[in-house]
Amino acid sequence: MRRRILAWSVHLFTATGAIWGFLAILALQQHDWKAAIAWMILAMFVDGFDGMLARRFETPRLAASIDGALLDNILDYLNYVVVPVFFLWEADFLPAGSKLWVAIAILLSSAYQFTQIDAKTEDHYFKGFPCYWNVMVIYMLVLQLPAWVNLAFTIFFVILIFVPVKYLYPSRTSFLRPLTLASTYAWAILGIYGLMLYPRVPEWLVQASFVYVAYYVLASLLPFLLRRKKEATI
Repeated sequence: MRRRILAWSVHLFTATGAIWGFLAILALQQHDWKAAIAWMILAMFVDGFDGMLARRFETPRLAASIDGALLDNILDYLNYVVVPVFFLWEADFLPAGSKLWVAIAILLSSAYQFTQIDAKTEDHYFKGFPCYWNVMVIYMLVLQLPAWVNLAFTIFFVILIFVPVKYLYPSRTSFLRPLTLASTYAWAILGIYGLMLYPRVPEWLVQASFVYVAYYVLASLLPFLLRRKKEATI
C-alpha cells in the first residue's frame, strides 16, 4: 500500500504543473513578470523531476490506470507553449501587429512537435526544436533586445521544429549524461539567482547562463557530427 501511495503521489506531483501554469497566467495578466517567471520556473522544476520520481517509485506499474506520459505532455504544452505565448501577448517583445500571427505560428507548430510519434526518440532525444518557448521569453525579458530581433529568433525556432535534428533530453540522454545533468543544475541555480535579483540581473550572470546554452547546442549536434565523420571514413 505504501508503494502504491508513493506511485500515485508522483501523478499528483506532475498534475501540480497545471496549478503553476494557471498562476503564471494570472501573474502575466497583472504584468508581474517576476512572479510569472517564478511560477514558470516551478513548473519546469516539476517537469524536470517527475520522470525520475516515476521511475524510482514504479509509477507506470503501480499506478497504471493513469497515463503519466499523456498527463506530462498536456502540462508541458501548457507550460512550455501556452504560458509563454501569453507572455509574448502581454509583453512588448514583438513588433506591433505581429503578436497574433506569431502566437498562431507557435501554437500550431508546437502542437505538431508534441504529437509526433517519435517526438521523443527511442535513444532519448527530442526530435526538432523541443519548444523551449518559456526559456526564450525569459531571455527576451532580461536581454531587452529590439523587437525585430526577437521576431527573427521566434521565426527561426518555429522553423527548427520541422527540422529533424535531435536535441538532448537533459534528464535521460545517455550521451554525456553526468556532465549534462551537472551543467543543467548549474544553469537552473543561475536562473533562480537571476530571478531573485530581477530586474537588476548582472551581465556576468546572463553571459554565464549562455555557456550552458552553447553546451546544449553543441552536445546535441556532436553525436550527429561524429556519425557523419565516421560514415565519411568508411
